[in-house]
Amino acid sequence: MNSNRTGILSIVATPIGNLQDMVPRAVQTLQSASLIACEDTRHSKKLLNHFSIDKPCVAYHDHGDKKTMEKLLKRLQAGDDIALISDAGTPLISDPGYRIVAEARKRDITVVPIPGACAAIAALSVSGLPTDSFYFGGFLPVKSGQRKTALSALKSSTNTLVFYEAPHRILETVEDLIDVFGGQRQAFIGREISKAFETFLQGDLTQLRQQIAEDSNQQRGEIVLVIAGADEKAETSAVDPEMVLKLLLKELPASKAASLTAKICGLDKKAIYQAALRLQDK
Repeated sequence: MNSNRTGILSIVATPIGNLQDMVPRAVQTLQSASLIACEDTRHSKKLLNHFSIDKPCVAYHDHGDKKTMEKLLKRLQAGDDIALISDAGTPLISDPGYRIVAEARKRDITVVPIPGACAAIAALSVSGLPTDSFYFGGFLPVKSGQRKTALSALKSSTNTLVFYEAPHRILETVEDLIDVFGGQRQAFIGREISKAFETFLQGDLTQLRQQIAEDSNQQRGEIVLVIAGADEKAETSAVDPEMVLKLLLKELPASKAASLTAKICGLDKKAIYQAALRLQDK
């Protein structure tokens, strides 16, 4: 402990699979820290033991009690260096940590990154989709209706879209993507990146849905979903589905109007039919 300075809060990236991805600076930082704040101490102990790092650990979650955060901040202010790690990858990227970082900066405590693995960036880098501008959305909502609403807000975005997804939801999420974006939108799935069963799938959303449905192994493990952004020219000239549907409903029954609208706009027939019924009710 050094009373003449505040400690340093290091945000340390750890491997997302292969332990050889651990950078030497990360090992050195963890070995020299006074305390390691972990997302899950039991999980992190395996990593620390592998690299012969014997330091006290404390569980830290942004949504835990504020007393833990305050204790960590006081130790930093007293001169202790603290390293923050998540279960895997770069902390704070869809993981806990930003609240303590924000509070540390308010108190003029030095916060430094120790760069390393990040599943989202790893998947994006090998996806073959544009990387100059992208949107990272973390995990999509669990419920299909809320998920479709979130996706609809991004339908016209020309940025490449990157999401994490739970294995038991990947099939229904891709189905929702087809409903919202259309089956021809190009996409990429990185599964179990840097682990023994690393798998990459590429194609349009319809093709990915078929591969996932036919192979249950594609519904296991850690998954990153990368989706091509909307074509700027296509979006500019795109036909408004609601306008098409309203015009057709003036001349045709709801089922026929929905079928034609779905074909014209490349959308899901069932969803359009429900929209047609709502318009008729109005």
